[in-house]
Order: sequence, then structure tokens, then C-alpha cells
Amino acid sequence: MHLEPLGRFLIAVGFIVAVCHLGGLLCLKVRQPPVIGEIAAGLLLGPSVLDSVAPAVRQTLFTADVLDAVAMAAQLGLVMFMFLLGSELRVDHVRGNGRAVGFVVAGSICLPFAAGVGFALLTRPAFVAPGAATAAYAVFLGLAMSITALPVLARILADARAETSFVGTVAVMSAAVGDALAWAALTVILAVTGGGSPVEMVVRAALALGLGLCTVFVVRPGVRLFLGRVAPGGRLVVPALVVGATVFAATTDVLGLHPVIGAFLFGLAMPRDSAVLGWANAQLRGFAVGVLLPLFFASVAMKTAFEAFDTVGNWLLLAVALAVATGAKFVGATGGALLAGVDRGQAVQLGALMNCRGVTELVIATVGLQQELINEFGYTVLVLVALVTTALTGPLARLRPEEPHHAPELGSRGFARVDR
Repeated sequence: MHLEPLGRFLIAVGFIVAVCHLGGLLCLKVRQPPVIGEIAAGLLLGPSVLDSVAPAVRQTLFTADVLDAVAMAAQLGLVMFMFLLGSELRVDHVRGNGRAVGFVVAGSICLPFAAGVGFALLTRPAFVAPGAATAAYAVFLGLAMSITALPVLARILADARAETSFVGTVAVMSAAVGDALAWAALTVILAVTGGGSPVEMVVRAALALGLGLCTVFVVRPGVRLFLGRVAPGGRLVVPALVVGATVFAATTDVLGLHPVIGAFLFGLAMPRDSAVLGWANAQLRGFAVGVLLPLFFASVAMKTAFEAFDTVGNWLLLAVALAVATGAKFVGATGGALLAGVDRGQAVQLGALMNCRGVTELVIATVGLQQELINEFGYTVLVLVALVTTALTGPLARLRPEEPHHAPELGSRGFARVDR
């Protein structure tokens, strides 16, 4: 029986979603966040593994046209997930935590970045793409080492019901600020390596600032007015939010930032006290997070070649990369939190949470491979660093000393809770 492209695409989507959620269920059995299993299962669908286990499945389902369609659907899922994250972030819980966020951001970026640059220079022959400038390659790898995955971190916190805790709020906001800085830095790297002029960079920055001001003074009041005039279940609510998120995502993509930044920015423009928005988000969440996001994990796997690990030396390089990435991030974030006056137990927890690299690291690695800054082996190492550090986030966050007597009241899962 011959399958048409549409039929292959539909079967492939069902297969990917089923496999990823099976991985999530298995992770629940070992007290890991489901998202870890979803990422791991998605990576197993790559050619390195699937060709060895079930080559007929790959040859039949994952043809070039199907992979292109899956990749586009995956990007839509990432955009909608970032919109949901931004729209549900309680900014009023962050206003008193600016000092903690600032110090955690500084510590969790500066030390890992410096360590990553040093690691890149020492291991240049193994990771750099042919023809790539040493400076651009080193700065890129430093950036990759300093990233925190805002989407996956939010998933981990949501699964633990800790997204509104003090630690969860500071971690998410620190990751948000860090991601914005990371994408801005990546834009500079791509502009330099792609021949972008200083004038183009200034224009891009000015347009990004203009988008931010427009969001605050035009979009936010407009959205509040719109949501105030409709009722939950309104036919146009969900389509309007999808249009807004995709337009913002496309705009930041044009500006040289990643589309997820625009989607997150549009989410931040949502009113926090709207019952209509709560209803609309519930409609979006199941499909965007449950169906589209696993497609992103699978699309990353299709670019990964685990057969690159054919020597003991390459395994040692992976071990060193993991040690540098985890150690520098943990020490930097924990130290920053302590300097901000955060209790030791919560500082350790923040250091563990900021090690979550997940989705953002996967995106950064893909950009580096496509822009020929890193080679295939370097890409595979970054993907594995993302998976391992994300898997360690939950257990490391639970390994902390007792809180002092004046610490905020702890929730049932060990996170300090704040009033909703």
C-alpha cells in the first residue's frame, strides 16, 4: 500500500506524540518530570537510533517532505508554549525580587560564559566547524554553556506545582532575562559572522526597542480592552491570541531575534486577572504542549548523529563538557543568589534550577550547526549536555540543606510558596 505525503505526515505526528508521551510516563515512574522523558524519547527517533532499531519506520515515515512539515509544526508549538508561559507569569510576584533576579542572572551567565569560552579554545579542533572564525566559535560556545531553558524550566516547575514559589519565580524571571540577553548576543554573533554592518545592528536594536514600547503602551491596553468585552467561550478569543502570538514571533524573527522571544513578549502583554484569558489558555495548552512541543524534540533528533562518539577521547570530551557546563552554572547562580541575600538552601535550589538547558540549548545548538560555527560532533555534545543537565535539574534541586527558621513557608514539594 502506497502512502501519500499527507498520510505519512499524519502517521508520523501520531507516532512521535505517542512515543514522546510514553517516555514522559516512564519518567513519572522514576520521579522525573515528564518533559525529560519526552525529550529523551524524541531524541531516540533520530536517524542514529531509529535506523538501528527500526530502519523501515524511518524510511517509510520520516521522508524529507514529512520532516520539513514536522519542523514547521514544531516551531508553531514552541511559539504557542512561550506565549502561554508569558501570559501566565505573575509579574506582581517579581517586583520585590529584582535584586535576587539581577544577581542570579549575572552569576549564572558570566561564570559559565567565561568557562565556556575557555573550554572552546582548549577543544577547538574537536568542535569547530571548518572555516569558522575562532572568536565567533568561542563566543558561541560560551553562550551555549551559559543558557538556561526557560520553556523546560517552566515545565519542570509547573509539574512540581512550584511555578509561583519564591524560588520558582526568581528562577523563571532569571531565565527569561538571561534568554533575552542570550538571543541578543546570538544576534550579534550572527550579524558579525554573516557580514551584518554596524548600521544594520543599530537599526535592529532600535526596532526591537520600538516593539517593546508598542507592546507596553498600545498592545497591552488593547488586549485588556478586547478581553474585557468578550466572555469565556467567545469564538474569536483563541484565534485572536494565536494571531497575536504568531505576528509577534514573526516580528522578532525578522528583527534577528528568535520567534519565541516575540511570543513570550506578547504573552507578557496579557492581563493577569482575566477569566477569559484563563479559559483561552486552557484551550491552547493541551494541543500546544501535548501535541506540538513533542514534534520539536523529534525535529532536533533528526539532525543529531550519535555515531560521532566512536572513540574514548570523544566520550571524555563529553564528560568534560558536562562538568564545565554544570559546575560553572551551579557555582555562578548559587553564588549570585547568596550575594543577593538569598537563604543558603534557596540559593542552592536556584543554582540547580538554572542548570536546566533543555529546549533553548537545543535551539542554540541547531543555530550554531546551521551557521557553521560548530561541527556535527559539537552539535551532538550540546544536545547531550542539554538532556543530561535538564535531567539533573529536578534531583539536584531536591538535594538542599534545611531552611533557616525565618525562611518562607515551604510547599508540599519543598519549594517556598507565595500567595497567589
